[in-house]
Amino acid sequence: MFKKYISKLQIIIAIAQSILTPKQFIFLSAVLVGISSALAVIVLKTFAHWVFSFATYVSSISKLGFINSILPIIGIMLTVFVVKRVLGGTIQKGTSQILYAVAKKASIIPKKQMYAQIITSSLTVGLGGSAGLESPIVITGAAFGSNYAQKYKLSYKDRTLLIGCGVAAGIAAAFNAPIAGVLFAIEVLLVDVSIAAFTPIMIAAATGALVSVVALDETILLSFKKQEDFDYHNIIFYILLGICTGLMSVYYSRNFQRVEHFFSSMKLSPYKKALFGSSILAILIFMFPTLFGEGYESIKTLADSDSGKFLENTIFSSFQNNSWALLLFVGFTMMLKVFASGITIGSGGNGGNFAPSLFLGSYLGFFFSKFINLIGLAKLPISNFTLVGMAGILSGLFHAPLTAIFLIAEITGGYSLMIPLMIVSSISFAISRRFEKHSIDVKTLAQKGHAFTSNKDSNVLSTLETNSIIQTDFLTVTADENLEKLVDLISHSTQVIFAVVNTENDLVGIVHFNTIREIIFNTYRVKYTKIKDIMLPLSEIVTPDESMETVMNKFEKSKVAFLPVLKNDKYYGFISKSVALEAYRTKLKSMTIE
Repeated sequence: MFKKYISKLQIIIAIAQSILTPKQFIFLSAVLVGISSALAVIVLKTFAHWVFSFATYVSSISKLGFINSILPIIGIMLTVFVVKRVLGGTIQKGTSQILYAVAKKASIIPKKQMYAQIITSSLTVGLGGSAGLESPIVITGAAFGSNYAQKYKLSYKDRTLLIGCGVAAGIAAAFNAPIAGVLFAIEVLLVDVSIAAFTPIMIAAATGALVSVVALDETILLSFKKQEDFDYHNIIFYILLGICTGLMSVYYSRNFQRVEHFFSSMKLSPYKKALFGSSILAILIFMFPTLFGEGYESIKTLADSDSGKFLENTIFSSFQNNSWALLLFVGFTMMLKVFASGITIGSGGNGGNFAPSLFLGSYLGFFFSKFINLIGLAKLPISNFTLVGMAGILSGLFHAPLTAIFLIAEITGGYSLMIPLMIVSSISFAISRRFEKHSIDVKTLAQKGHAFTSNKDSNVLSTLETNSIIQTDFLTVTADENLEKLVDLISHSTQVIFAVVNTENDLVGIVHFNTIREIIFNTYRVKYTKIKDIMLPLSEIVTPDESMETVMNKFEKSKVAFLPVLKNDKYYGFISKSVALEAYRTKLKSMTIE
């Protein structure tokens, strides 16, 4: 029955495509992709909320605190089972795969990503894994957009645009934050977007947010109503919080990668690795129950200044009325979150770092302001610092300050905190970029030589293959020949540069037409001058496996129009700066979404 309805819908869409103009069809497509992404959010969020409520209920009536520890073990083991038995043994994690698909795979995302992320992340995070659902949501939305575009034979630019629509709708639906959804799609994932492309992305984000508001209970969404007025006297403390969130972002990024590397290097079967990791996670959750799941409920508790509940039903419940004990509990939980998230994902679970970044930011903001208040240095509004801290970590971890600012502004229902949000997010971003060149989701790609950054030029250059623009048909000369041979070659070719090689094809020098321009009209000098007497020494050399960004840096440093290429230490050819720039312009045009 379901397939029958899908088939009818596809027929209607195909008819619409034949009637509407291309731009009108893209607008319609943005709505449909937005609805699809929002439905995925509803499924994930509802399931995760239901399990959290169930675990909380069982713990409260039975006093069995360990139920929260058992569920993550079950969830991660089930995730591994599904991956091996249903999904072919592998599943891609992290939003960096969207970047890679756009740049290297012509915006083609496998069909299985339309359901694989939903199934696995619902099992992992829904059953208490200490990760977030936003990354799986984003990947699912992108997969909807890509496969929809493939179904109706849209161009690469339109496929990429609909990927952005799916991403924006997913974030918008998850937080009821359409502006943040648009900014996340543009700031984090898409290389370049023209002003005209904003309209479909905004339509998709608005659609996703609307569907989420209609279908999801407000208590499931992360939203805050309680906040205090901004006091400019606290500016210095917001600056200090920005510094702290920047440094904490670096701490999280580096340790998360260490934990993932630890599990990837383990010589255990997937099931044994999952059992080992989830058992450690279970211990952490037993001691610090707020590490269970996304952690959004505990964020609300902190922001609502109801933190006394934190120590209820924990092994530290006897210290419930001790402010310093509460502060230590929050501090330890904050520092352990990266290990809980790393273990969850590294041991075989599926999830993302978006929710952990908000969790960490809220805890850091609370810890910072509570500590200042306890020592009597000032009287800070704890709820405000808790909210602004989330923006700081999100900005520092994902290198997305605009997304961070507007996300927190939207989920708090106003812009009264705009100034501290801007201060903390920008400082955190600057500090994080100082120590970590790439955001957390791009670091793995960067290590594989597929780096994507907020620098548009670097992004475009990273998609170009150096080997594809090497010219190997250049004529060569030897050092002991006189200029007569060179003049003959110049007169019968369009070359202006020649490689000087020996009998073993080693590159020993270079001769450029400009350096012999005055000599070639002197018959005597042409006849009696050796090439080795006028050849130029080697300065910058390129190899085929170097990145285009490195090649362009060498062009800039050497101020030359051609760079020689060596392959296996032997002369191979030249790269022309003009050819490289033309390849860049062509690629930039193809990647610009209009």
